[in-house]
Amino acid sequence: MSSDNASNITSSDQYEQQREQLRQFYCDTWDKHLKQKQTLTDLEQQVTAVIKEHPEYHGLLENKEASVNAEYLPEMGENNPFLHMGMHLGIREQVTTNRPVGIAELYQRLVALKGVHDTEHEMMECLSEAMWQAQQNNIAPDENSYLDCLGKMEEKFRTNKG
Repeated sequence: MSSDNASNITSSDQYEQQREQLRQFYCDTWDKHLKQKQTLTDLEQQVTAVIKEHPEYHGLLENKEASVNAEYLPEMGENNPFLHMGMHLGIREQVTTNRPVGIAELYQRLVALKGVHDTEHEMMECLSEAMWQAQQNNIAPDENSYLDCLGKMEEKFRTNKG
């Protein structure tokens, strides 16, 4: 690639390409799972587990071209299924690595109150707020604020349980 062509590639172009590759990975993984003849990698198994929990996305993932190129506009009330599934995976990775420190124990307490899937959906609110704040301020996400938000959620769960 010449330096002239390289300078014409914008970060927006790179984002689009990465977004398409990630979405294609979800579609290919689901397709591979449906064929049931191919061995799935560890990551593909994790992705498949999340997809199985979201039957509302199965048709979308089976229509690769449409799903890879789809636009999801939150201002129009649309949820991005790839972001949603990615947040499930992100939360599970946080729990597995216990990063931020203490999240694994907190997650187990929340799951005991609400169940895995509902807990993760609730946790997404705190995670998306932490990510939004970090993006707005051009800093790393504040792990303490994130854990505080999750702690408040646990208190809310406990008070609403009985």
